[in-house]
Amino acid sequence: MHELSVICESAGVIAILKPAGIATQSPPGIPSVEAWLRERLHGGDPAGYVGVPHRLDRAVSGVVLMAATRRAARKLSRQFERRQVAKTYLAVVRHPKTLPPIGDEPAEWRDFLKKLPDEARSRLAEPASPGAREAVTFAQQLPVGVDAPADALLLRLEPRTGRMHQLRIQSASRGMPIVGDEIYGSPPLEGTDGRTRPIMLHAWRITYADPDSGEPVVIEAPLPHHWPAWATPV
Repeated sequence: MHELSVICESAGVIAILKPAGIATQSPPGIPSVEAWLRERLHGGDPAGYVGVPHRLDRAVSGVVLMAATRRAARKLSRQFERRQVAKTYLAVVRHPKTLPPIGDEPAEWRDFLKKLPDEARSRLAEPASPGAREAVTFAQQLPVGVDAPADALLLRLEPRTGRMHQLRIQSASRGMPIVGDEIYGSPPLEGTDGRTRPIMLHAWRITYADPDSGEPVVIEAPLPHHWPAWATPV
């Protein structure tokens, strides 16, 4: 089993540090965050309740919110549906010298995305295309260490919508694929293998309202082992 751990637990909400390479949910018998938490809470009893109001892609590391009670799952799901949960990701991207600089001020990325039938991927689409849904993200370039590669940038990404592969597509479509993201145009990370391969996208912070008190809760996930030191935010 991958090295999953609990960051904090309160009011039925369990914030879990998910490493890259493991799914949030999967069929029975395949490792997942859901199965790990069910084992922790209920000794693996398939009837034991685990709510999954939040998901991360298999290749993405960072904080994912799960629920130990139906009440907490319901309240969290409502917050996600109403876009009341603030999510901040870090991404290392390739930035060819031919592209203009992003600049230090946040930029709004606004696109329409459409899931491809029978495929675990999406693509850009025209607004009027059937099934197209708007994707909105705010992107900002962050400072990096002096040993950063010349063609690499560290981005802070704040999605305001939750479309499939939203950050991955929006970044790649602007000529800046996330490092390691083979699906959207980047070579795999060296020394990585198969379905456990990470991409350089990390769910860094999440803010939600406590289901009991309504007070804001801010969770920050430490960077994974494969993250380069030069891309540590300051």
